Amino acid sequence: MSLRILIVSQYYPPVWGGQQQHVRALSMGLASRGHRVTVVTFQPPGDEPHPHDPGVEIRHVRTSTQRIDLLYSTWRRFAPPLPDPEAVVAMRRIIRAERPDIIHAHDWLSRSAVPRVVHGDRPLIVTLHDYSLVCAQKRLVHRATPCSGPRVAKCLECATTHYGRFKGPPVTVGNWVGGRLEQRAASMYIAVSRAVAEGNRLERFGLPFRVIPNFVPDDIGALPEVDGPALARLPDTGFLLFVGDVTQDKGVEALLAAYRALDDPPPLVLIGEPFLSLDNAARGVLSLGAVSKATVMAAWRRSLVGVVPSIVPDACPTVVMEAMAVARPVVGTTTGGIPDLIDDGRTGLLVPHSDPAALARALQRLLASPELRARMSNAALLKFKSFTASQVVPSIEQVYQDMLRA
Repeated sequence: MSLRILIVSQYYPPVWGGQQQHVRALSMGLASRGHRVTVVTFQPPGDEPHPHDPGVEIRHVRTSTQRIDLLYSTWRRFAPPLPDPEAVVAMRRIIRAERPDIIHAHDWLSRSAVPRVVHGDRPLIVTLHDYSLVCAQKRLVHRATPCSGPRVAKCLECATTHYGRFKGPPVTVGNWVGGRLEQRAASMYIAVSRAVAEGNRLERFGLPFRVIPNFVPDDIGALPEVDGPALARLPDTGFLLFVGDVTQDKGVEALLAAYRALDDPPPLVLIGEPFLSLDNAARGVLSLGAVSKATVMAAWRRSLVGVVPSIVPDACPTVVMEAMAVARPVVGTTTGGIPDLIDDGRTGLLVPHSDPAALARALQRLLASPELRARMSNAALLKFKSFTASQVVPSIEQVYQDMLRA
């Protein structure tokens, strides 16, 4: 049965990130299965055009808070945690025009779709890509370590450190209120990993949910290489690869310490926005900065082993899936949704976060054994199939059907 589906997401490519990749892959996957898909999102910065995705229509909204420059320190002007008046009016107008069967929201912009005057009686599905239902900074991190759970004083102190003393308390209180409104309106939550379901306390709150992972296009491993300066700087083959923001939260400092402890290591390539100074990094470390998806996949193909050393409880990092798509084993930490993706000892290795010695031992073990790498590579490629659009989109489609029947 063909459905009219409205997808709500703050950003959509050309703004790239794990969530944006997921939303785009979902939109295209649903359109390819005969559904009518409309994405409600923000206008990209600089008026850069969205990609032309067959079967996907893009509609733009903006929030009242986006007009206040003092509220933002970067070009990404995220939606507030409460329903925004301007976005509510725009969302209502779009929904009346599109008359969707299902509304599927993916972040705080969903809070502007929760008022009854906006969504009516339509099923509202909310995918949680982070811990925003309980955490104002969305990462469930307190003082650079995984948070044990929300507490009033702790959350206020943490949000103030993250957002500043003028924004922290209002964002925290706004998220508590906005989260309650969302819980009342949502027909179903989709958590992208078991850790996300547990961290957001879905079962404890008695909320309906299903765990359905992120996914990537079936053919992502076959993206052609596109010549460019970043590709030219890549070693030809045989290096360790990290993809993500180069930050302490992502475990880069622990990775650099582990790399220094390796015996005669191959090069270590870092791909992502460089938020940490690498002036004192060991010889052999190469930082490429942010690059295109085609270059990322080319780097995975040329690499030996992937490394995901996160300290924060990453919800469901698609970089692991990208590595698996080209049969690369990954060494990751036991935080967040990483254990959902890596079968320890089979498709890769898991180590405690913030433990450079354990990380170095795992990397040395893989580097010293081509046979082990080959065995894990085959297993990783086999498991990758369970994280492809052809496997995951039907599971989300089933949620839609179940909600409409209910």
